[in-house]
Amino acid sequence: MTLFCLATALAFAAAQYLLWFYAPVEASMGVVQKIFYMHMPMAVWSMVAFAVVFVASALYLLRRDPKWDRLAGACAEVGVLFSGLALLTGMLWARPIWNVWWTWDPRLTTTLVMWFVYAAYLVLRASDMGPQRKRLVCAVLGVAAFLDVPLVFVSARYWRSIHPAVLGAQGGGLEPEMLTTLAAGVVAFGLLAATLVRLRTAQAAAEAEIAALALERIR
Repeated sequence: MTLFCLATALAFAAAQYLLWFYAPVEASMGVVQKIFYMHMPMAVWSMVAFAVVFVASALYLLRRDPKWDRLAGACAEVGVLFSGLALLTGMLWARPIWNVWWTWDPRLTTTLVMWFVYAAYLVLRASDMGPQRKRLVCAVLGVAAFLDVPLVFVSARYWRSIHPAVLGAQGGGLEPEMLTTLAAGVVAFGLLAATLVRLRTAQAAAEAEIAALALERIR
């Protein structure tokens, strides 16, 4: 785990170096565009995390193994964190460029709905229901909540709005230096997501073990 954390730190250091000293300043947006190199990786990994919630929830429904519930919960927490930060960085990017913090276009609206759905999932996980019933209800919601994730992906690709589809100085996509910097950001945030999920699942497993030992002592 220590090596995993070290790799994450090194990846972030490399990504930040590329962001500030290697990637060119975008012609029309200027330095504000560099938010993109953090905004997009967080958006991507949030959807990956929610996809894992879907798979882990389905596996729990099939096998009733608590480890899948713990994985779903950890990934939901990371997904809500990353999608929330993606929304925030998107607003910080939009304000100086398009003179607006928020518009209710399909891309942003579906992302906000996705955030609220999974935030509600986390609220449900913190409720006072019995452990077995809570795991079952959360698994059902974890499967159903995934319905909004493909909508976010489709809206980001096919529905026009002020949200940019491509970036680049000539409007023809990303420059090679921009692609390299974006790839470094994706790797760095991917390692961070994996590290947080591993830590959170280990913590949840330890909590479950402590609760079981406490129950045995009471008996």
